[in-house]
Amino acid sequence: MTSPPRGRGWTSWLVLTSCVGAVSAALSLAGFPSPLLFGGLVGGLVFALVSTRSVAVPGWSFTIGQGIIGVTIGAIVDFDALADLGSDWPVVIVISIVTLALSVVAAQLLRLHRGVSPVTASFALVAGGASGMTAISRDLGADDRVVTVIQYLRVLIVLLAMPAAVSLVFHADDGAATGSAAPHTTVAAMAYTVLAVGLGIVAGRLLRLPSPALLGALAVAVVLSTVPSFRDVEVPVWVQGIGYLLIGVQVGLRFTVASLRAIGRMLPTALVVIAFIIASCAAFGVLLADLTGVSQLDAYLATTPGGLYAVLATSADTGGNVTFVTAVQLIRLLLVLIAAPLLARWLTSRHG
Repeated sequence: MTSPPRGRGWTSWLVLTSCVGAVSAALSLAGFPSPLLFGGLVGGLVFALVSTRSVAVPGWSFTIGQGIIGVTIGAIVDFDALADLGSDWPVVIVISIVTLALSVVAAQLLRLHRGVSPVTASFALVAGGASGMTAISRDLGADDRVVTVIQYLRVLIVLLAMPAAVSLVFHADDGAATGSAAPHTTVAAMAYTVLAVGLGIVAGRLLRLPSPALLGALAVAVVLSTVPSFRDVEVPVWVQGIGYLLIGVQVGLRFTVASLRAIGRMLPTALVVIAFIIASCAAFGVLLADLTGVSQLDAYLATTPGGLYAVLATSADTGGNVTFVTAVQLIRLLLVLIAAPLLARWLTSRHG
């Protein structure tokens, strides 16, 4: 048996790293959402389709990526914001559930395309939780290549449409959003991240959670956030980037010419469904404003299906009710991640 030439493995990694780095840098400069996730995906895709070589990415790296994304989501859970909803809780939960159910039903149009399972269609177009759905889709039986591309297509469209809606529909003074300062690396932040990822993966497996790394890390992160030393601690941006990169590269490396063509054929259908979901969420925003008494702009931002950080920055920049917007967005995000395993199990048993 012939051994591979010495150093060939390092050369393959160098080519892959160059592809990922170049694409990530370009997407970051262009202001693309989650540039490292998509940079990893596109860079891995290019390498998989063009290179005659291969790389063996260890399976544990995907698990670590899932854990990091789980902690990142858990760190933004704000109990004070959720408590401030007061008597509006039932309305918010009902509207969130109806919105998610509507998006899942509309998503079944993707099944018109051959080879798209009910789980893949649902996860690709469910209204919210793009990073979480990307990370757990493979564990729950969906095609994570389809899920990643279509989820972030929705996020991109939402981000492009939001400034126009804020300015033209709501006539809000939306200047350059400063947002909050990027989380900086501290001993507490690193300890929080390492503990939540490590304990979360172990706990998730012991409890036999679906997608144990992400859901376990998310749960542990929420619990750790109640510890005084870890209050208001956030996962450092560069650590988040590593998580997104680990997920993106491994999704990208599994692309083939056939799968790329298949996704291309789905895009027109996906765009129609995405437009329907965005319009439906806006309509439910009008209803939410009427039932809770918040402004139309706050209700629109609260029900926008994607781009959480951009939504919160826009709310702050326009003088909106950031607490309300945060709470509604968080409820929908948590509902998506809690319901996903149940939905996958139900769809799989129903459709075989």
